[in-house]
Amino acid sequence: MSAITDAAPAPRAGGGIAGSVRDSLVVAKRNLIRMKRIPEVVLFGLIQPIMFVVLFTYVFGGSIQVGGSLSQQSYREFLMAGIFAQTVTFATAGAGAGIADDMHKGLIDRFRSLPMARGAVLTGRTLADLAQTAVTLVVLAGVALLIGWRTHNGIPKALGAFALLLLLGYAFSWIGALIGLTVRTPEAATSGGLIWLFPLTFISNAFVDSNNLPTFFRHIAEWNPFSTTVQAARELFGNLPPGFRTPDAWPMQHAVLASVLWSVLILVVFRSLAVRKYRRAAG
Repeated sequence: MSAITDAAPAPRAGGGIAGSVRDSLVVAKRNLIRMKRIPEVVLFGLIQPIMFVVLFTYVFGGSIQVGGSLSQQSYREFLMAGIFAQTVTFATAGAGAGIADDMHKGLIDRFRSLPMARGAVLTGRTLADLAQTAVTLVVLAGVALLIGWRTHNGIPKALGAFALLLLLGYAFSWIGALIGLTVRTPEAATSGGLIWLFPLTFISNAFVDSNNLPTFFRHIAEWNPFSTTVQAARELFGNLPPGFRTPDAWPMQHAVLASVLWSVLILVVFRSLAVRKYRRAAG
């Protein structure tokens, strides 16, 4: 009796760009289904930004001066772009923890045995996180409207502001992906995803007028990509308070363009690093 042993074909990524897009959407669908089955993840993701809205609006709002005014309504409108931006960037920690969890459970090893584009696993995951972030923004915008936040430049510009916010969030999710691939546990990914976000979001113009910061921190805030998107969103929403003086730094003077440039740069750099890290881990 003779035995014939056939070597199993090695997994291959096929289909070029179309195949990569298809594979990414399949992985994104898988992650969205998992999020749907664990609704508390979305619920807890909403609680923190709502708490920030309430605390800053009703506890600190009457004590923080923006544009020479202590008006609570002016501060409420000034604040919301910062809360929106903080919400999309803090989703970075969840993205990193999710990828670290997949690595820890061996799911990535199962994916690498399939004939799919290597970068599709990460792209699908980040797209699913982007969809969750968009839902969070919609709910948060509803809460903001209930407490008196308004936009003043029309719906198209408001939608443009939300698009810039989501672009920043998507770019930052690739930082989370890189962190998730680098650490060993989801807990470490959560900690690593948050520890750098706090100085990034608080040394900025999100909650206070950056003109009032000490010189050293003011320069950091003015060139902070997070601040740039916050400034762009405020301009598009029409939420700059009366008497507000836009800082002279180039990113603040050209906030919409600078926001796009910062987000694209972060996206390109960290997507390349994350995909390279994934290929090494799955190689």
